[in-house]
Amino acid sequence: MQNKKVVLISIFSLLLVFIGGFYAYKNNELAKYETMAKEKAALYERPYSYSIGPKDAKVTLVEFFDPACGTCAQFHPYVKEIMAENKNDIRLVLRYAAFHKNSNYAVKMLEGSREQGKFAETLEFMFKTQRYWIDGHSVNPQKLWTMLEKTGLDMEKLSKAMENPKYDEIVRQDLADAEALGATKTPSYFVNGKPLVSFGLDQLKELIKEAL
Repeated sequence: MQNKKVVLISIFSLLLVFIGGFYAYKNNELAKYETMAKEKAALYERPYSYSIGPKDAKVTLVEFFDPACGTCAQFHPYVKEIMAENKNDIRLVLRYAAFHKNSNYAVKMLEGSREQGKFAETLEFMFKTQRYWIDGHSVNPQKLWTMLEKTGLDMEKLSKAMENPKYDEIVRQDLADAEALGATKTPSYFVNGKPLVSFGLDQLKELIKEAL
């Protein structure tokens, strides 16, 4: 009987050590990525990057997306839902990864709409109408332009804005940052600097939950 108690105590002790080690490892991993996020802050967010949420939010969610990406369009409502549920605790930073052919045109149109104060509305519209302006896996600039005429944007202002070389630099810089961070597909998410390695909605929610 005494030996049985000793064995049970030993097993229980080992279990506690294992659990403690597991949580210590997780905390170390989170700390490592948070440190990396601070050291390489510019890779996650540039001064021009569009963001939603309080600057002092506990969690910064960085998303590299392509306006022509179907999965990005599918995940967009879920990300909005997560933001709504954690209104004061999460800040969303949107970065471009224009991987599709001619996606740079879509990005420049989106940035041009931003100058008119209509970034969020235009992004929503683009995601909802993708099937009308994407041919195969390529953006058809003329079709997208025709679709955007229905949004109430000042198309003359948009046309002039798109001539600004800074938009080409935004596309280039965001692609370079995506490459540096290993974001090779869209959407790619980073939570306080930690990448979402196993893609999925549940996995994203769990990563955010850990950070919170």
